[in-house]
Amino acid sequence: MAATLTFCRSMHLALGAFSLVATSLIAPAVAAQPASYPAKPVKVLVGFTAGGAVDLVARTLGQAMSPALGQPMVIENKPGAGTNIAMRALIDAPADGYTLMVTANSVAANPALFQPAPFDPEKDIAPVALIGRVPVVIAANTASPYGNVAQLISAAKQKANSVSYGSPGNGSTPHMAIEFFSRAAGIDLQHVPYRGGSQAITDVIGGQLPLVAVNALEVLPHVKAGKLRVLAVLSPNRSPIYPDAPTIAESGFPGFEASVWYGFIAPANTPKAIVTRLHDEVQKALQSKEVRDRLANAGGEVLPGSSEQFASLIRNERQRYAKLVREANIKPD
Repeated sequence: MAATLTFCRSMHLALGAFSLVATSLIAPAVAAQPASYPAKPVKVLVGFTAGGAVDLVARTLGQAMSPALGQPMVIENKPGAGTNIAMRALIDAPADGYTLMVTANSVAANPALFQPAPFDPEKDIAPVALIGRVPVVIAANTASPYGNVAQLISAAKQKANSVSYGSPGNGSTPHMAIEFFSRAAGIDLQHVPYRGGSQAITDVIGGQLPLVAVNALEVLPHVKAGKLRVLAVLSPNRSPIYPDAPTIAESGFPGFEASVWYGFIAPANTPKAIVTRLHDEVQKALQSKEVRDRLANAGGEVLPGSSEQFASLIRNERQRYAKLVREANIKPD
């Protein structure tokens, strides 16, 4: 249980950490903001294919922010290398506020997963704003023998690695989440990595695997169709899209949670005034009922907060992922 409490404290400390910035430091940056910003469309990079959860989040926020900015926010999908291709494009872009990125947990995990580290989030990016999070879920084929987490754990304890699960890939957030869960439960599960969640889901529906771990949105249509059932939602509260599925806390692990979180980042050295302007527009968008409803319908929860809060989350998550990657010897696909 110590592992679960440590995990929970890490997430909540990260999400709750705020840094005070002296007014004397902010004022010059505000004064330095180009009066015309933005004077042209703002490009938003997404390190995943169109139609996925991160793409949905980026397009939802882009549509909400464009009117206030007076310029369109153009989504550009650059999938590949665990989002490192999109990250490199961001880092190499001018630090002028016209190239941004909607990132997920990979910004914290990839420096440990890939060697040599492809980037340093402390030096190469400017955190703008946390957007929200979508919980990871454990789902099973409706014909599988596992109807709940207790049955899964019982089967796994009879023989190590006898229960397998699919994930979107080695080092993906769902993979990491189940590694944390396995350590908390004292079990060893057999991980089967895929290149994306859709094929893993297909194989679970087809009976090739009993379980899959993905973000909540990805299995929604299959749960509605009666092909999959959610054993647990790895969030502190029940999901609005799976009201009948228990949380992992209700399944015997109070304090445990694992989510895919999303946020806006910019290249390092982007003027503070521009970061502040973008941050403020994100906060306004997150107050919109339309944005909140759209993300809630995707199983998500908005997380308003400061740029410093987001930076703290990235730092804390980076340390936590580095420890897990080292101890579990996780290698990227």
